[in-house]
Amino acid sequence: MSDKLNLLDLNRDEMVRFFEDIEEKPFRAPQVVKWIHQFGVDNFDEMTNISKSLRAKLKLTTEIKGPEIITEQISDDGTIKWALRLEDGQAIETVLIPDGERGTLCISSQVGCLLDCSFCSTAQQGFNRNLSVAEIIGQVWFAVRRLGSIRTTGNRSVTNVVLMGMGEPLLNFDNVVKALDLMLDDFAYGLSKRRVTLSTSGVVPGLEKLADRSDVALALSLHATNNQLRNELVPLNKKYPIEKLFPAVKHYLDSSKASKKVTIEYVMLKGVNDTPAQARELARLLKDMPCKINLIPFNPFPKTRYETSTQKDIDKFGDILMKKGFVVVTRRTRGDDIDAACGQLVGKVADRTKRQERRQRKIDVVELK
Repeated sequence: MSDKLNLLDLNRDEMVRFFEDIEEKPFRAPQVVKWIHQFGVDNFDEMTNISKSLRAKLKLTTEIKGPEIITEQISDDGTIKWALRLEDGQAIETVLIPDGERGTLCISSQVGCLLDCSFCSTAQQGFNRNLSVAEIIGQVWFAVRRLGSIRTTGNRSVTNVVLMGMGEPLLNFDNVVKALDLMLDDFAYGLSKRRVTLSTSGVVPGLEKLADRSDVALALSLHATNNQLRNELVPLNKKYPIEKLFPAVKHYLDSSKASKKVTIEYVMLKGVNDTPAQARELARLLKDMPCKINLIPFNPFPKTRYETSTQKDIDKFGDILMKKGFVVVTRRTRGDDIDAACGQLVGKVADRTKRQERRQRKIDVVELK
């Protein structure tokens, strides 16, 4: 690995301090941030408003290095999935979902995932480590460069960013927040706070900290109407049950200027959480929560024990909620033909948790019986 400082790791405040430390003027920071993130430059010689002597100094001690592409798959519906290689040889997956003039980029925050949600393919891969700032914002940097410079094409290929890829963002808090800074920075990507969404399974301390540090849209992976079922689907619930989680969500919404409603994500699992009675229970649970509800058809993966709810049951579930006054959207499955749909991202994970190994032992025992 290189011993040079990767400038993708620095938000603008850190870039200012960096230039002060090397006895250069602070105004160089926004100049370099613009070259990197708005123009997609990774060659210091292209930074024409910076002196040759400073460019030479930067080349000696720093670099601009994002993830490298391994594969690119394009779905029949236009969804693009990239497998990206990290410096240590592991891989993550990033997905671009086009929809008219909107391009939503789904990015990862960890190599694998520390959580063990039973319906998620990513979770089955185990966990290795958190992504650095450069590896998180590097996915946006890569996608913008790959799709065409926003400055040369006159439009944005990436209009929205969602942290809904591999990993739990709030378990990589500091690096995620610095990456969010760059997404929102007018000298970098200049995205509206409403166009950047952080999705969490419910890390309560992280939610409480986020209220003081950032102000992006929030999504909550709920998937169940009570603690008993949620403990099974989202084991993190055993540590942060609904009665602790909901006050933290409301505190974030109360503290936010941009996000006045939380998006409730609810994966529809046949015979598990999709009955009319559970729809009514969900309505009671969310009656005091400012929210909209996304119903997400389950996307199957190998060896899963779950099935997708029928369209009839999904429609009935949604109708009950809408009659109770909720805004309900049934998410259209995108990119499932290239395994790029919700819950299908896997990457290449050197699993430190031994989760895959333990699961295989269980499968072997069942097959022996």
